[in-house]
Amino acid sequence: MTEWLHPALIMVFGAALLPMLHDTGQKVASVLVPLLVLLRMTQMDVGSQGQVQFIGIDLVLFQADQLSLVFAWVFSIMAVIGNIYAWHINDTGQRVSAFLYIGSAFGVVFAGDWFTLLVAWEIMAFASAYLIFASANRKAVAAGFRYLMVHVAGGVLLFGGIVLHGVQTGSYLVGPLDHGQGGLAYNLILISFMLNAAVPPLSAWLTDAYPEATVTGAVFLSAFTTKTAVYVLIRNYPGAEVLIGFGVAMALYGVVFAVLENDCRRLLGYHIISQVGYMVAAVGMGTEMALNGATSHAFAHILYKGLLFMGVGAVILMTGRRKLTELGGLYHAMPMTVVLYMVGALAISAFPLFSGFVSKSMIISAAAGDHRAAVALLLTVASSGTFLHTGLKLPYYMFFGKDCGLRPSEPPVNMLLAMGLAALFCIGIGVFPQLLYDLLPYPVNYHPYSGAHITQSLGLLMFTLFAFVLCLRYLDPEKTISLDTDWLYRRGAKLFMWLALHPVLLWEKMVVTLGDGAGLRMLHRLSRASQKADTHFVDAVVNGVARMTWRCGLLLRQFQTGVVSHYALVMIVGLIVMLVFPLIAALAAP
Repeated sequence: MTEWLHPALIMVFGAALLPMLHDTGQKVASVLVPLLVLLRMTQMDVGSQGQVQFIGIDLVLFQADQLSLVFAWVFSIMAVIGNIYAWHINDTGQRVSAFLYIGSAFGVVFAGDWFTLLVAWEIMAFASAYLIFASANRKAVAAGFRYLMVHVAGGVLLFGGIVLHGVQTGSYLVGPLDHGQGGLAYNLILISFMLNAAVPPLSAWLTDAYPEATVTGAVFLSAFTTKTAVYVLIRNYPGAEVLIGFGVAMALYGVVFAVLENDCRRLLGYHIISQVGYMVAAVGMGTEMALNGATSHAFAHILYKGLLFMGVGAVILMTGRRKLTELGGLYHAMPMTVVLYMVGALAISAFPLFSGFVSKSMIISAAAGDHRAAVALLLTVASSGTFLHTGLKLPYYMFFGKDCGLRPSEPPVNMLLAMGLAALFCIGIGVFPQLLYDLLPYPVNYHPYSGAHITQSLGLLMFTLFAFVLCLRYLDPEKTISLDTDWLYRRGAKLFMWLALHPVLLWEKMVVTLGDGAGLRMLHRLSRASQKADTHFVDAVVNGVARMTWRCGLLLRQFQTGVVSHYALVMIVGLIVMLVFPLIAALAAP
């Protein structure tokens, strides 16, 4: 029985248990259940379980190999740390959604077939959205609906690609896709994965939604969605060279937009995009060292990015502020938070003896070893930008700089404990990299602590520090809002609805105009002249659709704002189109 104890099932059963408990019992269970998952990981081995047939399709509900085990290990660790960080909250909904979110991430990692992956993929989208809604303010609700609609659209693309792929190949088992074949199925699945990986221009949902999540919810969000996307890219698209260009662009895009940011969590969100760019580029290279680099960097990133979001979350919780222009001088009141945050900042900046140094450098070395000098150079430049903003600008203006006049206390002990555990991992991996390298999917023949590498890295970091000090007055944050590609779908949805509504309004005006006098009598005579059986049928269908549309419209007005209704209607149109086209293609296939 223990051989078939899926970590996702443990989290789902835990989610069902939590509402039955109260106060301390619920808090204890929220940590014990992830600890059980961590214990389960120590007993897990390579293999597959749960092979079943459904409507003639072979499904593999659980499949573990070295790649899936690495991601499962770090997901387990982050589940424990994240729930310790969230110990103090009294919100059953957040705990349940976090459990389902983590469980669905395990479902993706251990899925052996496309349909199992798809189900877990969609649960992950809906469960994570609640962590945004839970902030319970207007901005969070709007951002949550946008987040949900974007990910529902991604799920539709994935479903369409899976159906077409199954029709073309006759198999629904997850595995590397043929780059040479390409085709619609290949591209639909790739676009869906790129959307979850926050590849520009499909990335604005991340920086739009993550800053609006709850303090504890943002920590979970930073860990799972983009990294499950990295996992499925490694699994299905190794060596897809198109990803190299996208990955390099991501790495630079994130650090450039971080320059403009005043919101501390939005700034960290842009650096998620930047860091995931390294992983995406490594997947595109496709060599063993590059794929090891993508995997190890995802492992390290989950922990140090979680630590950074925990540090910033502690500041937001204790001050109620998140703009850099409203913060400063907090190092006196929150010294432990400052120290723990800086561990994460040094890790993401790839300082020697910290985790980012032993993972990020593997990707850059893989690019150089694969004779991609331009890629290695641009990724190195992006690394310097990461240190400039996450390692220097953000902590300077948040903890030092001009005193904002606030004197908050340190956050609750559980938050400091969780940050301390994440910091230990950041340092432990940096000091003992072989512990991480032994988990990687391919044998590792890489030694990060060479004299040349240390000298080169420290030289770059010190030059960046010098540039920061020299240009400090030009880096002052401003009270501005940076526009991203989310502007297009916000405005685009409104334009679509304007075009959709105006013909309807024109028709209504015409009916009203014809509603009195001769017009009404003319319509009456025309209707009597056309009373045939087929006309009765068409009238019944049209009237039925009209009544249903009217009632649905009333329902939408009751449960959603007008803007959200627009998004819902747009997505319904997209769902219909994306479901019909694959079906037609499948029927037309020889």
